Amino acid sequence: MLAAPNLFAHRPDRSVRPKAAPFLPMSRAEMDRLGWDQCDVIVVTGDAYIDHPSFGMAIIGRLLESQGLRVGIIAQPDWSSAEPFKILGKPRLFWGVTGGNMDSMVNHYTADRRLRHNDSYTPNDEGGKRPDRAVIVYSQRCREAFKDVPIVLGGIEASLRRIAQYDHWSEKIRRSVLVDSKADMLVYGNAERAIIEIAQRALKGESPKAMTDIRGTAIMRSSLPEGWTVVDSSSIDDPSGPVSPRAAGADRMAVRLPSFEQVTADKVLYAHASRVLHQESNPGNARALVQRHGDRDVWLNPPPIPLETNEMDGVYDLPYARAPHPSYGDARIPAWEMIRFSVNIMRGCFGGCSFCSITEHEGRIIQSRSEGSILREIEHIRDKTKGFTGVISDMGGPTANMYRLACKDKETESVCRRPSCVFPDICKNLNTDHSSLVQLYRKARAVPGVKKIHIASGLRYDLAVRNPEYVKELVTHHVGGYLKIAPEHTEPGPLAKMMKPGMGAYDEFKRMFDKAAKEAGKKLYLIPYFIAAHPGTTDEDMMNLALWLKRNGFKADQVQTFLPSPMSLATAMYHSERNPLRPVRRVGSEMVSSAKGLKQRRLHKAFLRYHDPENWPILREALKRMGREDLIGPGEEHLIPAWQPVGATAKPREKGPKGKTFLTQQAGQGRRVVPPVGKPPGAKPAGAGGKPAGMKPRQTNLKGR
Repeated sequence: MLAAPNLFAHRPDRSVRPKAAPFLPMSRAEMDRLGWDQCDVIVVTGDAYIDHPSFGMAIIGRLLESQGLRVGIIAQPDWSSAEPFKILGKPRLFWGVTGGNMDSMVNHYTADRRLRHNDSYTPNDEGGKRPDRAVIVYSQRCREAFKDVPIVLGGIEASLRRIAQYDHWSEKIRRSVLVDSKADMLVYGNAERAIIEIAQRALKGESPKAMTDIRGTAIMRSSLPEGWTVVDSSSIDDPSGPVSPRAAGADRMAVRLPSFEQVTADKVLYAHASRVLHQESNPGNARALVQRHGDRDVWLNPPPIPLETNEMDGVYDLPYARAPHPSYGDARIPAWEMIRFSVNIMRGCFGGCSFCSITEHEGRIIQSRSEGSILREIEHIRDKTKGFTGVISDMGGPTANMYRLACKDKETESVCRRPSCVFPDICKNLNTDHSSLVQLYRKARAVPGVKKIHIASGLRYDLAVRNPEYVKELVTHHVGGYLKIAPEHTEPGPLAKMMKPGMGAYDEFKRMFDKAAKEAGKKLYLIPYFIAAHPGTTDEDMMNLALWLKRNGFKADQVQTFLPSPMSLATAMYHSERNPLRPVRRVGSEMVSSAKGLKQRRLHKAFLRYHDPENWPILREALKRMGREDLIGPGEEHLIPAWQPVGATAKPREKGPKGKTFLTQQAGQGRRVVPPVGKPPGAKPAGAGGKPAGMKPRQTNLKGR
């Protein structure tokens, strides 16, 4: 793997570095109390300002503060004019603009494009406090406020929209957000290294627009820089031929993607561009990517080098107040309540699930904190976080059990181009030993004042089954009423498109889970999560999933329908109807069908909620059409009854954006499934405190989730 300067190599001497602010200022009065006449950097964010390392504006702000810079925060400003963007005055170096921990369109609308009326990242869960396409709108207002100040985009919204991308809400291909926002630079992925280099070079008078060589950034170019060569992958009909990323001069080689105009007009080229982008994602061998937009290029430098353990520790040891800004008073912020007693131990995910943005955003190389740093944070929670009762609600990350897991050989890791380390099978070069995590659990439980530590992050059970000691430790000490895992489906077709393991791994984990629970003398439940209408899923697949749920006594409480998020492989399947996990060709590509129409998407959701009488009419109609009337009747072997309760009808519909008709049923944030009859009264998901599933925000910098 390539080396990089230590993240804190530029940290100034303490004698000249300003004292850390209690909170980064959000008003001129706070700036006055700190003795500031001007901010060096102002971060504009779509989230409420919570000074905690689970929130991007806090990490970026505190990191820049550690460099001796004065950082202000403008959180959820009124975007109807530029005036709220002038509240802290003119930033000396640049604006940092982020939509927050979620893409603003995902935050605003359900998978069926219905408007959400709440926002977990806003005081009192109030919706409507950020605009659609927030980074574009915020950038426009920043430019209106102070037109000569450079703008640097970041966050998950910018990261996942860095090239031309299919937009589910407008049903069209949109340009790179760098083009539409007219910003000077875009930072994607883990932003710490990039933001420090940008700041240090800006201090020397260099404009971000001129910083063309920083990893993990995108800029606009009018021509190819001197000394660079281009591998033309803009066509699959007549490509220039594959060129190895290990070839001589590969470090000054860029791969040209099909242009915005090409992918807009040709779905096959869209799938091809998605495949190429995901192949160029390993920091060890990725090359620059170029995509034409009109008469200019969006130039993506290779991904950032992952942080080392001591650098991760430095980020999490920064002087966070670990609380919402005092200006919010006693307002309830659901995202804060979810993570206030949790600890993030790592970032990244090598699962590569095609529908998920974590790998695309944080990368597949796991970056872990040290035991000491994690234990210090637990002590901080104990000593400084209001309301702590001795229970750590979660100790995990994007995946609960990938802590310190990595490729056995760094050289092999640096040349690998697999999108997943665990699909279709667990790579033989992957270290799957969970002993470091077991040791961490034991040390964390021993911290004075800690009564219980729950594990609420998603668990990769195909890795866990290789570690019986871990499963026993987890079940004995870290599971409350039930544990959530995510098979996502039961059928091979959808699972292959999701890049998820088969149900054999689930069955083995359940056997180990039940055995460990029995030995511990506990009555525990394993709760599986599923997705409806994922690309590659047929009506028969959903019917078989419903039958599995009924056989196993599960009833879906909340249902998640597949949402085509920007830039994911599954979204490329949904839009192009081709599988970018395999070579894309004009003739001979693997075709992928998707449930796109309201009627079929509604049916797929109905199969997951087969037990709801309001879904029975649509299910009866479908089962008859599928020739499966044998599943309609009063017996245990039947999926649904032939009769309809009085007053139970199909759910009404309502008008959504653009006058389209959508379901009124709330899809929910998570995919929670309630356990069979016999669940202990008052039992709650481990670490969730009874709150909605799937709401835990990931740790971020100017990068989002």
